[in-house]
Amino acid sequence: MESKELMQLAAKASDDKRAEDIVVLDMQNVSLIADYFLICHGSNERQVQAIARGIKEEVEEVGIDVKRLEGFEHSRWILVDLGDVVCHIFHEDDRGYYNLERLWGDAPTYTYQDIEPPEDYA
Repeated sequence: MESKELMQLAAKASDDKRAEDIVVLDMQNVSLIADYFLICHGSNERQVQAIARGIKEEVEEVGIDVKRLEGFEHSRWILVDLGDVVCHIFHEDDRGYYNLERLWGDAPTYTYQDIEPPEDYA
């Protein structure tokens, strides 16, 4: 699966769990860390966990291994590392503090409405 399709799948999984303010940073010409950063937030710890769990389940269903899952216990900022796509799921109260969109301001930014759904989910 190409990184764009993986990003689309993760974005759709986030939306399915009612993630708020889903944003994707295109990191391909900005950093070697990943091709895409997906950033979103939930309004409470349980929702943040549900979003992370939803992403994990969706990608595993299509045979993609989650490389790393960090922060699940505290659920203030969960990082789901899918290799070429890194998902940052914040608690609503913490997203503005870390402000990854500003930190990586050189990266082209897309809202969820700008992202095409994966073909299997259209």
